[in-house]
Amino acid sequence: MAEGGSVTLEELRKKLEDFGRVRNWEQHHTPRNLVLALVGEVGELAEIFQWKGEVARGIPDWEEEEKQHLGEELSDVLLYLVRLSDMCGVDLGKAALRKIKLNGIKYPAPVSDVESHEGSNSGVKEEQV
Repeated sequence: MAEGGSVTLEELRKKLEDFGRVRNWEQHHTPRNLVLALVGEVGELAEIFQWKGEVARGIPDWEEEEKQHLGEELSDVLLYLVRLSDMCGVDLGKAALRKIKLNGIKYPAPVSDVESHEGSNSGVKEEQV
């Protein structure tokens, strides 16, 4: 895992497992405790946006310090979510891909006029489902 490069959920899971083990925190990392900590972190993330009004995509008007703080809070949420999924025996990556597929079924992409007249979904790519 290179500094500044992409990281997988599995790499994060292993790092969090090691981090907790060397600090003897495993006893505290129960699903209930992790969910409550996650909710707290989501609250801290929400506080960042609380008085901002609508925020433009890419947050172009934010100071660098605000962007860094946002990244830290997003990371806290991600890390607790990864740890929670590990403690519950859920492969978060697989679960997320499955959920995207289910959402594609529940909320199908619009069908073009040509396809609707033909009665075909052949133009819908697998990743759109």
